[in-house]
Order: sequence, then C-alpha cells, then structure tokens
Amino acid sequence: MAPTTTRVLRLLSLLQDRAHTGRELAERLDITDRTLRNDIQRLRELGYPVHAERGAIGGYRLGRGSTMPPLLLDDHEAVAVAVAIDLAADGSTGIADITESVTRAMVKLEQILPKRLQRKVTALRSATAIGPATTGSREPDAPVPAEVLTALAGAIRDTTAVSIEIESGTTEVEPYRLINWQRRWYLVAYDIEIHSWRAIPVAQVHRATAGSRRFGPRALPDEDLVAFVMRHIATTGWKVHARVTVLAPAETVIARINPAVGVVEAVDADSCVLLTGADALETIAIYLSMLMMDFRVDGPPELVAHLRTLARRYSASVESAP
Repeated sequence: MAPTTTRVLRLLSLLQDRAHTGRELAERLDITDRTLRNDIQRLRELGYPVHAERGAIGGYRLGRGSTMPPLLLDDHEAVAVAVAIDLAADGSTGIADITESVTRAMVKLEQILPKRLQRKVTALRSATAIGPATTGSREPDAPVPAEVLTALAGAIRDTTAVSIEIESGTTEVEPYRLINWQRRWYLVAYDIEIHSWRAIPVAQVHRATAGSRRFGPRALPDEDLVAFVMRHIATTGWKVHARVTVLAPAETVIARINPAVGVVEAVDADSCVLLTGADALETIAIYLSMLMMDFRVDGPPELVAHLRTLARRYSASVESAP
C-alpha cells in the first residue's frame, strides 16, 4: 500500500478525471473499502467536495464546493494552463483589472512547475510574439496540438532545424518565431527546400520533429516579424482577396488600416494600390466604406458586382427622403 499522502493524491487525481465506483477506486489504489472511505473523508476535510451516490450506477465524484481547493494537473495540462495564463498577461483579453491576478497566478504556477516543464513554457514564451488585436475574423478557431507548439518552440530556442509535415508534404525549415494572432498560430521559418521565407499556419502542421542540425542566423525578411506575418495574411491568408486603387496618398491609407487587413503600394503622390482580403466579400465592402476615401475596385469581378448591388440599395434608400 502506498503512503497515505501519496495515495490520497492519487485518489484525487482519479476523481478529477471522472466518477468512479468504490470498487474501481479500491482496486486501482490496492486498498480496502474502509481505507477508501477514510481517504475520501481526508479529501473532504481538505476542502474537496467528494459526493457519494448510491445505486447500481452510483459511486464517488468530485463536485463543486464553496471554496477553491488546490488542483492536480498532469504535464500537458500544466503547460497548457501556463501558456494560457502567459497569453492573457499581455493585456489583450479585454477584461479590466485582470493583469495583476494573471501575474500572481503565473508566479504561483512557476514556483511548482518541474524544470522540464519550465523549459517548455519558457521556450514557448520567448519564441512567441502577439499579433494586433484590432482586427477580427469570422473564420473558426484553428486548434494547434500542444506537442507541435512545444516542439517548434524548443527548436527555435535551440536554433535547430525541424522537419514539419504539412498538407503539401514534408519539408525542412529553420524556425525563427511563433506569432499568435486572433487565436491562430503562425510559424516564421526559412524553408530549406524552396530557399524562401514563409509564414506557415501551425494548424496545418501535423507533425514537427527537431533534427540535430544547428543553423546560424539569416537576414530576416523584415525587422518586425509580426508585420511580416500580417502582410502574409493580408495577401494570402483570407478566403477572398481584392485589389483596389485608392485615390489618396499611400501614407494616408496606411494610417487608416490594420496591417492584417491589407498591403499598400504607392502608385504616385495622390494614389496607391491596396491589396486586401477577408473571410467574405461583404467584409471587404465594409472595410472599403470605412476608408472614407474614393477608390476603384480592380478585382475580383464578384466584389464589383456586390458593390453595385449595395450602391443600388443605398440609392433607393434615399430617393424618397425629404
């Protein structure tokens, strides 16, 4: 039989997973029914609301209490919580007065994290930059496996080339930075096979395996890698894209848009080209109206047709106005 403290912690871990019958718990812990009841009572005295239910499908389960007792987390859960807390600490949650509480929670968690988990959290923290929070998206979230993120972060920390398996096949890249934007992750990396810099959506990476080859620093595609990723999203990362000539100086247009919304290229002193995108044509139309500038849509034809429909509706809405 395991020592009492160790056994009670194992019991708590089992109860946090799901409900169990008394027989299941006693067999898993290799204890008698009487010892199990004593251990259940110890948990209750520590503030854990362990509920007992009678009947054929009865058993023990962990319920909700009036106070916040300590939690037991496995390795993956501990890293996930630490990363979530760290991302919330950047102030982009939109919740007032949360920063101080987030900082205290992170300090408490870091005090008890084993060194092997601290290295993972630290690597992910140092390898990650946060994108702007001023542009939204109607696209669904793109979940990323934790093991892929930690593998990429470790490779960035160790300046080690990594083999990634994506939808188009397997390629070797030199990873430089992870960018988190709007609940999505992107990897800034130099692709060895095509000799080019890429902003790779991490949700498309099925597997990441760090190799043994170390790499030296290359000249970055942009001093601001967040801006590099935002330009990539603006030109290739949306469902629909548009090319628009705006009758205003490039500097004026740049000052009014978010970098994830579009890339601006000067034509002359009084006009520029805006390459933009969104999840739907309707969203692009909204962006263009918010510019409050004269413009001409060069493509796609579907956007031209949509704007003509909007123009008819707007005109009809004011024809009978006084």
